Amino acid sequence: MRTAFWELVAGLTGFLAIASVIGGLLAWRDGGRSATIANLNQRIRAWWGMIAIMAIAIGLGPSATYIVFAFVSYMALREFITLTPTSPSDHTTLFICFFIAIPVQYLLLWVNWYGMFSIFVPVHLFITLSLVSALTQDTHEFLSRSAKIHWALMVCVYGLSHAPALLILDIPGYQGENALLLFFFLLVVQISDVFQYVVGKLFGKRKIAPKLSPSKTVEGFIGGGLLATLSGAALYRITPFSFGAAFLMSLAIVLAGFVGGLVLSAVKRSLGAKDWGAMIAGHGGALDRVDSICFAAPVFFHLVRYLYVN
Repeated sequence: MRTAFWELVAGLTGFLAIASVIGGLLAWRDGGRSATIANLNQRIRAWWGMIAIMAIAIGLGPSATYIVFAFVSYMALREFITLTPTSPSDHTTLFICFFIAIPVQYLLLWVNWYGMFSIFVPVHLFITLSLVSALTQDTHEFLSRSAKIHWALMVCVYGLSHAPALLILDIPGYQGENALLLFFFLLVVQISDVFQYVVGKLFGKRKIAPKLSPSKTVEGFIGGGLLATLSGAALYRITPFSFGAAFLMSLAIVLAGFVGGLVLSAVKRSLGAKDWGAMIAGHGGALDRVDSICFAAPVFFHLVRYLYVN
């Protein structure tokens, strides 16, 4: 696994190096006048950092991977709550979300307790947080405030935690290779965003939902999604899938990721914001970068578990 993993990282590094050279040449020829080229170069630079962090975390083993994803969950939840109006009476509930929900959810992965991992947030925390909120006796917009907190927890913690949960799957004939499966998933879901953005900028004419996400076009979604799906299928040798199965799995990742991006764009617009934050230049906040993962990870995890785990 180590050899294949680092070969994949080397391939991505080469791809990013080529993209950086192309982006630099485009910026030089343009003279810095095009906002699209400037944004593209910001995205490439951000990709260098994100790939480096994830490669190091995954390379160091499951514990490091869980810690990195727990930190990302914390930052994403922080951004969600920052944009979501809360009341002083919600402080205890939010304390539980940040300092109990996140560490416990990832600790359950570390001890490989799948049963509790799968129900801790949607069942136990749902009941507990509802009770804690009710005991404050603050009934002003109670349902609205509670729904926002539960939404944030489900997306930023529960959904996102299903990505590193791929490491606990016991797939026959694939033992010790799960880090490659996680890298495969992250690569497909992220490269789908890139391809949809690039194809949309080059050929996009018909916008899918201009009020929610002006940059998403029919051409970008179909063309970029197909390229990402084919890229995933081409990597089938590092997965437990056949070429055809890798194609279908990649398609499921692309579709679920698109849904995540569109839904969370709707949430942002409802809150009057363009981005969740400004943590990553060219990408907005942490949640802007992982919105697709939050929706695609549970879909991919449960497809693999249902079809490939005895």
